[in-house]
Amino acid sequence: MGRDLQLRTANPEDLEWIHELRHRVYAEELGQHAPHPAGRLRDGLDGDNVYLVAARGAARIGFVSLTPPWVGRYALDKYLTRDELELLTEDEPFEVRILTVEPRWRHTAAAPLLMYAALRWIAARGGRRVVAMGRTELLDMYRAVGLSPVGRTVHSGALTFEVLTGGVAELTKLATDRHRTTLERLAAEVDWQLDVAFAPRPDGCEHGGASFGAIGADFRTLHRRHRIVAADVLDAWFPPAPGVRAALAEDPAWAARTSPPSGAEGLLAEIATARALPADTLAVGAGSSDLIFRAFGRWLTPESRVLLTDPCYGEYAHVTERVIGCRVDRLPLRREDGWRIDPDRLSAAADSGRYDLVVVVNPNNPTGRHAPAAELRSVIAAAPARTRWWIDEAYLGYVGPTESLAGLAATDPRVVVCTSLSKMYALSGLRAAYLVAEPATAAELRRWTPPWPVSLPAQLAAVAALRDPAYYTDRWLRTQALRGQLAADLARLDEALTVEEAVANFLNVTLPPGGPSAAHVVDECRRHDVYLRDLSPLSPRYEGRTVRIAVRDTAENTRIVAAFQAALDGLRPGPVPLVRRPAGVPVAGAAW
Repeated sequence: MGRDLQLRTANPEDLEWIHELRHRVYAEELGQHAPHPAGRLRDGLDGDNVYLVAARGAARIGFVSLTPPWVGRYALDKYLTRDELELLTEDEPFEVRILTVEPRWRHTAAAPLLMYAALRWIAARGGRRVVAMGRTELLDMYRAVGLSPVGRTVHSGALTFEVLTGGVAELTKLATDRHRTTLERLAAEVDWQLDVAFAPRPDGCEHGGASFGAIGADFRTLHRRHRIVAADVLDAWFPPAPGVRAALAEDPAWAARTSPPSGAEGLLAEIATARALPADTLAVGAGSSDLIFRAFGRWLTPESRVLLTDPCYGEYAHVTERVIGCRVDRLPLRREDGWRIDPDRLSAAADSGRYDLVVVVNPNNPTGRHAPAAELRSVIAAAPARTRWWIDEAYLGYVGPTESLAGLAATDPRVVVCTSLSKMYALSGLRAAYLVAEPATAAELRRWTPPWPVSLPAQLAAVAALRDPAYYTDRWLRTQALRGQLAADLARLDEALTVEEAVANFLNVTLPPGGPSAAHVVDECRRHDVYLRDLSPLSPRYEGRTVRIAVRDTAENTRIVAAFQAALDGLRPGPVPLVRRPAGVPVAGAAW
C-alpha cells in the first residue's frame, strides 16, 4: 500500500459500494443471505451506523461498520434478548460489525487497519467495550486480537457466529504492542482522515492542555502565550490575589533556592485556620492529582471495586482502571436529568456493599453540576461501613463553603474530601492541594508523603491566597457573570446548539446530530489559536458532540465566540450515513 492509502468515514458515494460489496460477500460468497436481483444488501441500521472505509486512490478496499450505544439498538437484538446478552445493557458497548475487505486485498494490512481504526474511533467517543459477531471458523483469529467469546452462538443463513467482546483499552494495547512496527509504517503511509489521532496517548489518560503544546512545551517560545486562548484547561482567567503576587515577587531568587518547610507546616496551619478544621485532619500535596495517586495507591488493589459517575473527571478512571487495575463500575448520569446525581440511584448502587471506594466530584467535572451536600450526607450515612467515599471539591468555591463535606470528613473515617487550590485560587502553575480526613487516615497519608511535598513558592502563594478571601469571592462572582454572557453569546450562534451553563468556571456546548463532531469543531477553532476541550473521550454519553469551554475574560471570550462561529461556518456537515432502505431491498444480518 502506498501513500495514497486513505482511511475515512464513509461518504454517500461509499454507501452504494458498501451495499454492493456486502451482497457479493454475504449473499453470493458466504450464503448468509439470499441473493437479490438488485445486487445490493442493505442493513436495518443503515440510518444509524457509522462506516469507516479504507481506499487506495479511487479504489475502495474495505469497510467496517460501527453501531454506537446511543442508537439504542444493536444488530444483535435480532438474535438474542437483552436478558440473554446482558452486556448490551450493562456495559453499553459499541457494536463492531461486518468488517469486510475486497478479495484482492484480503492478504494485506487492510483488515487490521480497519479494526484499529474502529478502536480509535470508539475510544474517541468514550467507548470502553466492544461487542461483535465472529464466524466460528475464524474464532482463533478473533482470540488472537484479544476478543473473547461470551458463550452465545448465533445462526444466520449458512453461517454460525460466536458473540465476542473485549475492552477497548485492552484491545488497543494488544494491537499497539504486537503490531507496533506495522502501525508505525501505516502511520507514515495512511491519509488518516478520522477525527481522532492515529496513536493513543502513551499514558492512556485523556487530559486537556493541548494549548501548552501550541505555546511550546520546551519553553523557548513563551511569547506565543499572548495569542493563545487556553480554554481547554480550567485554569482561572484572573490573576492570583495581590498578596500572592507580592509574596512571589519579594525575593524570587531566595524562594527558588531555598528548601521549604519539610512538612508544609505553615500551609497546614493556614488551611486549618481558613477552613476551621483541626490541623491533624489535613494532608497536602502538589495538586489534587498528587493526592489521588498517593491515596488510591495506598487503599486500592486490583481486587478492589470502585464506583465512578459517568461522566467524571478522567483522572479517576485512569488511576483506578489503568494504573491500579481495579474493577470499576459506573453510575450513569443522564442528559435528560440535567446530568444531576440522583441520590436514590447513588444510594441503591452504594448500598450493594460491593464497593471499596465511591468517587463523587462535586461540582462535577465535566458536567458542572452540583449535588446538594444534604443529599450526599444522607446517602453516605446509609452506606455500608466498608465503603470509603472520596469527595472531590475542586470547584466548590463557585457554590459556597456551606456545601462542603470537609466537616464530615474530619470525623467520619469513611469520608475523605480533596480540594485543589489550583483552579479556585489561580495557582494551577504552582500545584497545591489538600485533603481532609479523620485524624488516623490523615496521619497515615502524611507518613507516606515525601518531605517537601509542596514547593516553597507554592506554599508562599497558597498561604497568601487563603488570607485574602474577599478578593477571590469577588473573582468567583465575576466568573459567574462572564459565564452567563459567554453562554448567551454562544447560544445565539445557532439555535441547534445546546449550551449547558451549570455552576463552575466552564460551560458545555453540544452540537446537533448529523453535523460536525466535537473533535472537528475543536480542530477548526485551533486554526484561530482558540483551544477548547472535546469531551468525547470521557464518556459515550457525549456521543462525540460536546465541547467544554473554560470561562476566560471578556476579550478572550469574544475570541472564543468568533472562533466557534468560524468553525461552524467552515465545516460542512460531516459524512452522514443516513441512507434509508428502499422498499423491497433485502436487509443484511450482523456478520463481522
